[in-house]
Parts: sequence; C-alpha cells; structure tokens
Amino acid sequence: MKPLNVLVSLITEDNDFQMEQAASAKDAAARLGAQVQIVYAGNDAVNQNQQVFLAIQRASEKPDAILVEAVGTGMAQAASAAVSAGIGWAIVNREVDYISRLRRDAKVPIFSILTDNAEVGRIQAAQLKAMATNGCVLYIEGPSGNGVAQARTSGMRSGLLSGITLKALKGDWTELSGYHAAKSWLSLSTSRQMKLGAVACQNDAMAIGARRAFDEVQDAEARREWLKVPFIGCDGVSRSGQEWVRRGLLRATVVTPAIMGQGVEIMINAIRAGNQPAEITTSRVVSLPSLEALKGSSFAQSAR
Repeated sequence: MKPLNVLVSLITEDNDFQMEQAASAKDAAARLGAQVQIVYAGNDAVNQNQQVFLAIQRASEKPDAILVEAVGTGMAQAASAAVSAGIGWAIVNREVDYISRLRRDAKVPIFSILTDNAEVGRIQAAQLKAMATNGCVLYIEGPSGNGVAQARTSGMRSGLLSGITLKALKGDWTELSGYHAAKSWLSLSTSRQMKLGAVACQNDAMAIGARRAFDEVQDAEARREWLKVPFIGCDGVSRSGQEWVRRGLLRATVVTPAIMGQGVEIMINAIRAGNQPAEITTSRVVSLPSLEALKGSSFAQSAR
C-alpha cells in the first residue's frame, strides 16, 4: 500500500517552537509509516495561501491531508478547496467557525487541534501575580490579527491584578522582532520615567530578543537596574525557552506542547479508519517554574 502523504504548513523557520512543530510532525509520520512534507510561509499569509492552493491543485501527487498553522486568517477557502478535492484538513492553533459546516458532508477527516492560548495568557498573568509584580509590564505581542496573539492577550488581560498596566508592543514571533520592539521602546524618553515591573512576551524568542536589547543599554547603572526586572515568555521548548529559564535569562515560561505531531497522528489514524475524529482537540499548558515555586522565589520575596 502506498504510504499516506501529509503536507504540513508552518508559519516560519525563524522560531524554535515552529521547528519543534516540524520535528513532532516528522516523528509522528515516521512512526506511522507516512510521508510528510514541511513548507514554511515566511510569516506571509499570502505566500502560505499560495503554497497550500498549489498543493491542492496539483495534477498528480496531491497530498492525502494538509495540516496548517495559519499566519493570518483561518484559511476557510483553502479548507473548502481541500475537502472538495478529497484532501483531509486540520487547522492548528486557531479557532475557526467553518469546521462544523465542512464536516457535515466531508468524506475526509476535518478537525482542529488547539493550544489553549487564552490559558497561556492567564498563566502569564498568574506568574506576574506570583512574583508580586506591579507598575507597568512591557508586553510584546504577536502580529495584529493573529488568533494566537489575540487569545493570549485576552487571557493576560483577564487575569491581571488592578495594580498592573500593560504597555503593548508588536512583534512577529521572532527573536529579532522582540529585540527591535524593546530597542525602540528604550529609545523613548518616557521609558526612563516608567516604573517597569516586568517584560512579558507572547513567546520565548521575543522575550530573549527583548532581553538582548536591555543588555545593550550603554549606561551601566541603568542596565543593571533594567536587567533586575523579570523577563517571561511562553512556548517552553526544551532546548530554548526551558534552557533560558534554567540559566536565569528568563524568569519563567509557559510550556505549550508541540501539537503538530499529535495532529498528524490524529489525521493518519482517521484516514486509515475512514472516520471523523473529534472536531476539536485541546492541549494542556503549564507554568515553568510552577506558580508555587515563583511565589517562593527570591525575586518575589524582595518585591514584597
């Protein structure tokens, strides 16, 4: 029997979590005897749509399934085209409203698999509370209009204590974007007048980039004071975010599993069984260190 061919569309190669997503997809496909092709959108929604539609419209060697972590919208048109062409479809880390409608008549698996990104934001708010943070938190978000970024912001704002205000800046999930966002903020005269309680970012790459910007402040005394502020991120990839926490470069992260591999496994098993899997699968996220450990940390004690 010919092995199943799965196309996985990811946001960017310039992000450790996206590379972890790719690795998990490859591992799942290899374990289940399927083939997987990984394509990267380069943080460009138009490019991603073109890549996916080209795969759907191939005269031969069409994929049996497509799993997408979308840059921009939920890609409803691409999903409809894939299902009409007999190609399984899964949307990853994005809440969309078309799954139920397409599943009614679909002869191929169609589902979504999600990280609870609102919970990621709520955990970050709880981390700030555990560290007795107050004043202004510099908050570097993902791109405008991105569903993951919106959910994480919503969760963060819902869990904030009244004594904390957010100063929101924009990034694009890359370390360089976090660096530039923080560098631009530091260049403002108002930054020196602000009581900064923490730097919180919507992923670890932007957090470590932001820390690099603070580490380049020329005034040695000001630099020491800035770097006393806790930097927190999320995604918690073992070789980057978790390692940065262990080394003290980040005070905390939120560990979010690389769920693309789980999505590939669900898809392959559903195709082989000829059935529809659960419409939505949601993964669990956790604080690293635990909230209890953060409450007992030296930083939290000194902040009280």
